[in-house]
Amino acid sequence: MFSLFKSDPAKKLKKQLAQKQEQAMLAQRSGDIRKFATLTEESQVLADEIKRLES
Repeated sequence: MFSLFKSDPAKKLKKQLAQKQEQAMLAQRSGDIRKFATLTEESQVLADEIKRLES
């Protein structure tokens, strides 16, 4: 009954994932490959966590 008022943790992680992916894209476009690799790795961790929560 009260699950309607609980926040969805996957929704928050999806928002963070979208932000990390955008930052990675911008880093790649600017030529900062190290930052791109770091942000891509962080976004992969978030994607794995989302997948774990949804299953």
